[in-house]
Amino acid sequence: MTTLAALAATVILAGLAVFQIALAAGAPIGRFAWGGQHRVLPTKLRVASAVSVLLYAAFAVIILQRAEVITLISDVISRVGIWILTGYFTLGIVMNGISRSKPERNLMTPVCAVLAVLCLVIALS
Repeated sequence: MTTLAALAATVILAGLAVFQIALAAGAPIGRFAWGGQHRVLPTKLRVASAVSVLLYAAFAVIILQRAEVITLISDVISRVGIWILTGYFTLGIVMNGISRSKPERNLMTPVCAVLAVLCLVIALS
């Protein structure tokens, strides 16, 4: 169950990474991210989207390590990190849920909810 949860979370993070790469490249899908106020993101938010991709990769390493799928980082980092990620994605539910952008609320709130649950399953294993 833990391995399946980790793989599912990694697939979702990979999808988010592709989404953020598209935003960073100037795709007109900004209504789904960063508050939804821009169709095409301004430079600062494009940079933030690019940085998000690196964060998602780090998140995936923590998740996969905690589920014992890989061994790249220490167990202490993965044990603490998975709880931080659980909290981060739980906070993401709230933040996306109060977004003024309906498309962002409708897409990103459930994505964060699924990631929060998957991280919790892994954290409790």
